[in-house]
Amino acid sequence: MSEARSASALPGRADVPDHLKWRLEDIYATDEAWEADMARAAETIPKLVAMSGTLGQSAHRLFEALSLRDQLAELVEKLYTYSRMRRDEDNANPKYQAMADRATSLAVQAQSAAAFFEPEVLEIPEDVLDGYMSELPQLGVYRHDLHDITRRRPHTLSAAEERIVAMANEVGASVRSVFTMLNNADITFPSIEDEHGNKVEVTKGRYLALVESRDRRVRKDAFTALYSSYRSLANTIAACYAASVKDDAFVARVRRYPDSITAALDRFNIPVAVYDNLVKAVRDNLHLMHRYVSLRKRALGVDELHMYDVYVPIVPEVDWKVSYEKAKAAVVEGLAPLGEDYIGEMVKGLDSGWVDVVESRGKTSGAYSWGVYDAHPYVLLNWNDTFNDMFTLAHELGHAMHFYYSWKTQPFVYADTPIFVAEVASTVNEVLLLKHLLKTIEDRRRRMYLLNYFLESFRGTVFRQTMFAEFERRAHEMHEAGMALTPESLSEMYRQLNVDYFGPEMVIDDEISVEWARIPHFYTAYYVYQYATGFSAAVAIADALISEGRQAQERYISFLKGGSSDYPLELLKRAGVDMTTPNPMLRALRVFEDTLEELARLLG
Repeated sequence: MSEARSASALPGRADVPDHLKWRLEDIYATDEAWEADMARAAETIPKLVAMSGTLGQSAHRLFEALSLRDQLAELVEKLYTYSRMRRDEDNANPKYQAMADRATSLAVQAQSAAAFFEPEVLEIPEDVLDGYMSELPQLGVYRHDLHDITRRRPHTLSAAEERIVAMANEVGASVRSVFTMLNNADITFPSIEDEHGNKVEVTKGRYLALVESRDRRVRKDAFTALYSSYRSLANTIAACYAASVKDDAFVARVRRYPDSITAALDRFNIPVAVYDNLVKAVRDNLHLMHRYVSLRKRALGVDELHMYDVYVPIVPEVDWKVSYEKAKAAVVEGLAPLGEDYIGEMVKGLDSGWVDVVESRGKTSGAYSWGVYDAHPYVLLNWNDTFNDMFTLAHELGHAMHFYYSWKTQPFVYADTPIFVAEVASTVNEVLLLKHLLKTIEDRRRRMYLLNYFLESFRGTVFRQTMFAEFERRAHEMHEAGMALTPESLSEMYRQLNVDYFGPEMVIDDEISVEWARIPHFYTAYYVYQYATGFSAAVAIADALISEGRQAQERYISFLKGGSSDYPLELLKRAGVDMTTPNPMLRALRVFEDTLEELARLLG
């Protein structure tokens, strides 16, 4: 497997050796078996619909309906996952295109058929629901599921009002659609000259490569070109973002929340204090980010460090090719702190059709982990023998093993992992692999490369996402205080955040003031902070696994087994991480400081 291949040289699916393919036959032995389950699911949907209006009749009726809901959901998920993964093997295959489309339509029908559950459960008086639980022990499995619905009772409206809010949600979604079209279809960027004097159009896809260029003139030109285009649309984008913030505030008021942040975080029962703890912990330690900026300036040998110097690697490029087999061995060794059971099950999976390794014609790009509750997890890769591929393998296996333990332990209703903790297991694996490599690699340049890779992960995930979180919070607070969100007010606020986060040795170029205009995540309010909390939790867990051994290992496996059987904060407490305090963030920031000090020593 060479580092790079032209599209014409890629093998066809049939040319890929079987031992490098995943085994989807573990889900359905044949496509005919898939068709049989499609028919069974189609027959089940009207049976579920017929239960509408009956949930409050008796404990047995409620349990019967919940059981049928889960049977249908499990079946639909299996049908959808299999067809999509078959299509991902070769997107040009019309058979699997059609099967995936049919499964998507079926999923929409099933979701619609189950839409009556939440409002009907909320119509059952709390004392009656408690009586059902006592009367029928089998309902106990749904206790957390039902509690998650009923705890939001104060914020749930009448059926007529809910219909109005649902219609209003379509208007709110249209704001995101307008920004998406502006950001992906309508905006155009100037052309610049690359390192070789060739004229290239700046695009979002090319931008990162351009600002990672060793040629500073190229970095500056790309930076200026990108942000000049966003500045030209600042009035329109500010109007879009203001409308999105207004929509968030409207939903919060209608649902009787005190503000939009409380409404957004309540989805996963997260108190606002968790958000505040993150911001305070990072704010209190911005001197570490400032030290990293100073180190970057010194390493690049520039008199002034500008915003277009943020992404260029400060360590000379290292030629680091890693075959799949060598990467597997490194990952298995690096994850040893997770224990014999974890490693044993993971190795079994690696050797029995969990992973689809090779890049081939028509295959979906990138990487992911997915799978089916009654089969096992799967990992899609597009291996090119790179250093990053090795970390991608560790990352996706983290997701896969989280699925594995959750599915093995939990009933289907709690099989999924909540978004708040979704990236914890994958990041734990990356950190453990990196720590292992730092223990075993003596080559100075490779060590520096690894340390810088880790520091950049911190900068991009903890510091940057927390800065984004501050921007979101302030923008919503401005609106809720009756202030207008204009291009000027948003840009002034965003510029000051960059001053605070990057510190005195960074020149805050005017262009960066409009960076807020290109961030699509801002249209899903209060989402990005979870990247920073998840990364911090993972670094703290990895640190404990290495320093505390078996006790930390047992706590962590208990977390992996939890699925969504409890609220995210409670699940993380099983792993020894209490996100209601700043301690996990502070522990992670100490790891950042230690890494920074080692890189500073190696750079001399």
